[in-house]
Amino acid sequence: MDPASAQAHRPWRRIERRRSRRIHVGTVPIGDGAPIAVQTMTNTDTRDVAATLAQIEAAAAAGADLVRVSTPDEASTGALAEIVRESPVPIIADIHFHYRRAIEAAEAGAACLRINPGNIGAPERIAEVIRAARDHGCAIRIGVNAGSLEKHLLEKYGEPCPDALVESALEHMRILEEHDFRDYKVSVKASDVFLAAAAYQQLAELTDAPLHLGITEAGGLTTGTVKSAIGLGNLLWMGIGDTIRVSLSADPVEEVRVGYEILKALGLRHRGVNIISCPSCARQGFDVIATVAELEKRLAHVHTPLTLSIIGCVVNGPGEALLTDIGFTGGGKDHGMIYLDGRQAHRLANADMLDEIVRLVEEKAAAIEAARTAQGVADDAA
Repeated sequence: MDPASAQAHRPWRRIERRRSRRIHVGTVPIGDGAPIAVQTMTNTDTRDVAATLAQIEAAAAAGADLVRVSTPDEASTGALAEIVRESPVPIIADIHFHYRRAIEAAEAGAACLRINPGNIGAPERIAEVIRAARDHGCAIRIGVNAGSLEKHLLEKYGEPCPDALVESALEHMRILEEHDFRDYKVSVKASDVFLAAAAYQQLAELTDAPLHLGITEAGGLTTGTVKSAIGLGNLLWMGIGDTIRVSLSADPVEEVRVGYEILKALGLRHRGVNIISCPSCARQGFDVIATVAELEKRLAHVHTPLTLSIIGCVVNGPGEALLTDIGFTGGGKDHGMIYLDGRQAHRLANADMLDEIVRLVEEKAAAIEAARTAQGVADDAA
């Protein structure tokens, strides 16, 4: 069953997304029901064009829709033009402290300027940035962060809090609106899950601007994944969010993978093979953990949305197989059962399991893509 049909068949899984207006970041539509865009950020020296492009290409191959690049100095914005020209996805320029970098980034072809209003400078400088964005077709992200709130808001509220983050966002949205600039999205990030979630919920009630979600500085791969899944997952479940970034102290590719897994778990994006597997126990008829790890590697190239169940024994295996495209359930010391579209297909020796499952997934994916091409249906991963 394809993801759209499955969602219609199971209405309890349906998420009603918040209505927001549509903007574009380069070729990527944001808001107004467009697929929630997955974003990451490079951690290379932007002046090293080859290294930065290699990281962008790896992120794009993992599914990134947008990639943000830091532009801390003039040499970085000087390198940006080549990066933008060669990048497979639209580039967002990350701006801090100096408004001239934003103007240079717009001139270099950035699709969006990320501005932290707490450190960009006076309103007249922001006005110059708006003018450059309009002249060069850039969107803008107002990036409010609990760690860099304006001094007057910290004095007013005493500490970062949801009201302070939202007030900062509204102040800078007002500036853009006063300059008749509406191609913007907004974020109100914090490293505290409760603070970020409360700020986003409050802001979502006050604007129709697209919202970019993130739990900033979430931590390493495991810690940051958990915090992001809780914070972003709850907001997305409420229908809030038009783009996301999972902020990890890890390879940017991992940020993309985790972002997609959060969206896949909520039925909001469908890309690649979703492996449903048991944690394994003494009943397992084969090494589940090693098998799943190997399948994740060997099926990483498959972008077609598919579900695959890998269950170690017959307690839950047949039931899980009913709900997946392809399944394998352990049945003994040296063999198990293959399921196709929820039905028993054939017994299979454990020794032949990996190669056979990869073959079946690739064949199924090819058949789905051929049918989509014949029907003129766009890939859900797009």
